[in-house]
Amino acid sequence: MSFAGKIAVVAGAGGGMGLNIANDLIAAGAHVTLLDLKPRPETLADGPGSATYHQGDATDETFVEGVIGAAVEAHGGLDYLVNTTGVLWFDRDKSVVDMDMDVFDQVMAINLKSHALTARHAIPAMAASGGGAMVHIASIDGLRGDVRPQDAYGASKAAVIRLSKSLAIQFAGDGIRSNSILPGPVVSPMQDRWQGQAGVLADIAAYVPLGRVGATQDIADACLFLLSDKASFITGTELIVDGGCTALP
Repeated sequence: MSFAGKIAVVAGAGGGMGLNIANDLIAAGAHVTLLDLKPRPETLADGPGSATYHQGDATDETFVEGVIGAAVEAHGGLDYLVNTTGVLWFDRDKSVVDMDMDVFDQVMAINLKSHALTARHAIPAMAASGGGAMVHIASIDGLRGDVRPQDAYGASKAAVIRLSKSLAIQFAGDGIRSNSILPGPVVSPMQDRWQGQAGVLADIAAYVPLGRVGATQDIADACLFLLSDKASFITGTELIVDGGCTALP
């Protein structure tokens, strides 16, 4: 899969899945604009593509519009958008019966509104470039309930799936594809509660049919496939990357 000379925006790229995806695109020759609330990471790939980092709030439309506009101006167009921005606040995100609804609103803004804003400003640029592809990171939690609920997180991820499908239908005529990835259990900064808990990771791995916990590279590999021409007839769908968890009875 060649991405040489392609132009991408990756939101939520300050670490974890987003950084892994951005680095793989850079290593494959793409010019990548990264945005995140976190400072520029020290582990950005050094080529053969290029990286431009913008620190700011992905729920701020002025910031998002400026970042995407700068990417288009610098490189002459836009081919790809990847949305990985998200939070999972175990200590505050609970059942809607119990949680502070201000937390609900914050999670929906970060996990959903940010995706809508980046798409809002990336789609016209991709259309003007002759088409493109978008990948939005959702979660298998968007497909089901949970006895230990994070209702804002799950609802936001279900909404990401729906948004991606809608965008796929709306802009297929412009040559723009839109798909979502639904990770299962993945070791990443979002799951820092697992760090140093070998027993917990072993228990999770035993539950996963493939016998291991996922890595951010698993999600990056799936993302680059969906962006690539190898997936040129795939749009409006979701790719579950969970080691078989959702196939369990």
